[in-house]
Amino acid sequence: MRSPETCPNCGADVPRNSKACTDCGADENTGWSEDAQQATAADLGLPDDDFDYDEFTKREFGKTSARPSGLHWFWWLVGVAVLVAILLTWVL
Repeated sequence: MRSPETCPNCGADVPRNSKACTDCGADENTGWSEDAQQATAADLGLPDDDFDYDEFTKREFGKTSARPSGLHWFWWLVGVAVLVAILLTWVL
């Protein structure tokens, strides 16, 4: 029997003339028979076509901001003070 293009067990692409699925190991004896069912998205744990990724991330992670918060003004002041101290040490 020829190997299928897609593994009916896990849904992975199967290389041509392969003896077994490279992902799950299914073969003619364990899942490539003529009676094997084609795996559906629900069988594989994949989301439906109407899955809303933005709503999912809001629900799972709360309100997120694309803009990083940056450094606090105190650390900018410390950085400037360190640079001034280095310059004064180098000049004097």
